[in-house]
Amino acid sequence: METAEKLVYRFGSAVYDLQARTYIMGILNVTPDSFSDGGKFLSADSAVRRGLEMIDEGADFIDIGGESTRPGSDAVPAGEEIRRVIPVIRELAKRTSVPLSIDTMKAEVADRALGEGAAIVNDVSGLRADTSMAEIVARHHAGVVLMHMKGTPKTMQEDPSYDDVVGEVKSFLEERARAAAQSGIEQIIVDPGIGFGKTVRHNCELLRRLHEIASAGYPVLVGPSRKSFIGKILDAPAGERLEGTAAAVAVAVMNGANIVRVHDVKEMKQVAEVVDEVKRT
Repeated sequence: METAEKLVYRFGSAVYDLQARTYIMGILNVTPDSFSDGGKFLSADSAVRRGLEMIDEGADFIDIGGESTRPGSDAVPAGEEIRRVIPVIRELAKRTSVPLSIDTMKAEVADRALGEGAAIVNDVSGLRADTSMAEIVARHHAGVVLMHMKGTPKTMQEDPSYDDVVGEVKSFLEERARAAAQSGIEQIIVDPGIGFGKTVRHNCELLRRLHEIASAGYPVLVGPSRKSFIGKILDAPAGERLEGTAAAVAVAVMNGANIVRVHDVKEMKQVAEVVDEVKRT
């Protein structure tokens, strides 16, 4: 993963040079209980409309999830997750060539989603939750996002601690990337897991030292959008974290993020474009 050509990835019919600029992944939660937009897009029709709207706003990817992974959340059965996401993926795949990502830890859900037109699996467990996941991703020739999470969504914010958060997260992601490659997965993206088993200080340190994560040579995805660490810094509820998210996105892009995963696509695309231009000059 040392050369620029290694960061030219193909997702379905789309080819992305992940070093050329920062790419925007729009968040589409088809859940009743996600921390920021839970319940807004529960119906397939409303979710498809929102997906197309984000594409019009400039999203390069749409990440579709049917299970909340907010702190303290409970797992959802695979059948319910499939019921929520598959109609949305099926319809969006018919109507756009923008790559679709399935946000799931379950191989059964990933298999169905990839069969319906998704091109990426975004696994917050880093392929650890389901031993069949790596084989499914490889068999579909799909991309994968490997995220660091300390514990599970149910327990991850119960007093997380590290000796060196950046070093430990980097080592974990490198190990998971090697395991993915050994399973036959070729298009690997890593995510430090902002908000997943981290304190405010941990999240800020990861953003400040993100270049160390990027130095491993894999494309880096960062998802700070409306996260609770921003709320704690600003004393602001989820719906009032736009400016804080913009600041976190700017820091992430400046320090090496290749993809940012966000709710507010139009606004964060503008942030990324400005920072990209600053980096080029």
